[in-house]
Amino acid sequence: EVQLQASGGGLVQGGGSLRLSCAVSGFTFGDYAQGWFRQAPGKEREGVSCINGTNGNTYYADSVKGRFTISSDSAKNTVYLQMDSLKPEDTAVYYCGLAVSCDPSIFFRWGQGTLVTVSS
Repeated sequence: EVQLQASGGGLVQGGGSLRLSCAVSGFTFGDYAQGWFRQAPGKEREGVSCINGTNGNTYYADSVKGRFTISSDSAKNTVYLQMDSLKPEDTAVYYCGLAVSCDPSIFFRWGQGTLVTVSS
């Protein structure tokens, strides 16, 4: 059974950084893409970033491009999202998940999210 557990969220001031981690089990990294999406109160879900499980290509939403970096460590079964230069509009619950496609991002399995709050 595939399980994903996101962690690393918290409260940070605007301009600060956070690194989210996602522990994955029951899954082989090369089988699917892995990524992150977020949902803010009253807003639609937004794909944030994705990494292709086969070739390692990465994808980013325009809203985070140049500020966020996705990476994965198959030896540790962990996917990371390094978030720098955070803005209040990045405030959301962040979920890690498995995707059948990165572009467009189509997630089919995800775990509980982690809350990121960016103060102004």
